[in-house]
Amino acid sequence: MKTQVGIIGGGPSGLMLSQLLHLKGIDNVVLEKHSREYVLGRIRAGVLEHGFAELMREAQCGDRMDAEGEIHEGFYIAEGGEKRRVDLAGHTGGNSVVVYGQTELTRDLYEAREKMNGQVIHNVEDVKLHGLKSDAPHISYRSGDDIIRIDCDYVIGADGFHGVSRKSIPSDVLVEYEKVYPFGWLGVLSRTKPVSPELIYAKSDRGFALCSLRSQVLSRYYIQVPLTDTVEDWSDEAFWEELKARLPEDVAAELETGPSIEKSIAPLRSFVAEPMRYGNLFLAGDAAHIVPPTGARGLNSAASDIYYLYHALVAHYQDGDDSGLDGYSEKALARIWKAQRFSWWMTTLLHRFPDSIAYDQKLQQTDMDYLFSSEAALTSLAENYVGLPF
Repeated sequence: MKTQVGIIGGGPSGLMLSQLLHLKGIDNVVLEKHSREYVLGRIRAGVLEHGFAELMREAQCGDRMDAEGEIHEGFYIAEGGEKRRVDLAGHTGGNSVVVYGQTELTRDLYEAREKMNGQVIHNVEDVKLHGLKSDAPHISYRSGDDIIRIDCDYVIGADGFHGVSRKSIPSDVLVEYEKVYPFGWLGVLSRTKPVSPELIYAKSDRGFALCSLRSQVLSRYYIQVPLTDTVEDWSDEAFWEELKARLPEDVAAELETGPSIEKSIAPLRSFVAEPMRYGNLFLAGDAAHIVPPTGARGLNSAASDIYYLYHALVAHYQDGDDSGLDGYSEKALARIWKAQRFSWWMTTLLHRFPDSIAYDQKLQQTDMDYLFSSEAALTSLAENYVGLPF
């Protein structure tokens, strides 16, 4: 098999790049180690920044997002029994975010690829990348007893943190930066009416909590838990009781509870790999960087990678201009580190750290007080939350 761009990973990043390139007449193949059903079964974040929503529309995949997604022009931070609103639109000249589940977004991208007869190959095994520093790289994978070879001009590694792409870069070239946080998020998805029309980030002495939503009948809630906890440690009843204890009383009184549809614990970490290019391999999304979910930057950071790669590849094939490809890693990393800073700051501001000393707690409280006393600080928060320019 021969194609122009080989894409490893059939999540939203790989599918979106595939769709955008196809619309520009650039041939590509997507390889995914799991089944489509498995990919669509993963529950992920659902806050899309302004630029991501625009990219979905450019990919001709935004109709359902625009019809069913919730436009949010603000969110709340709760502390000490009261909640205060962060006016995103007011501090960014009218920008907002769209609350739309990543599962539904991925479904839209799959359906678009299917309608255009895009090549998305599932259940591939033993994927290996070859000749990345040469002018003729290729990908091999196993399907049953057969070894399949795909010759391509470029390889895009959008196969997540545990994928083969980043591991194909020699250790003496790759530099990895990581911070592991001493807690995780226990998340529950329930078929209940959301307690608030906008997200509530709650800071309390018992730990962090988040009230989020997927629709007007589907809610997503989180509480901070120790890394030693397991899902089995938390019954639905225990989860709801603890969530209520971390929310202002008036919010807790309005909380509608119900059986969990999905329950999971996600550890929090920050991670960046540099460089994001090695020869003709380009990393994107979780293959190169991970953020804690506090600032809703994970999927959105991946979108900026795809934006840069898409425009760089179009410039290469249509205009013979390689400046975008040559500058990809530096440009992508500059924005990624800003997302890392923001996610780290939001996490530090809102969580209870088990080993924090009194000095740390005073600084954390001072940071919160300053945020709501300064228009400049609120503007900085709003600008980062709706998404910095690509």
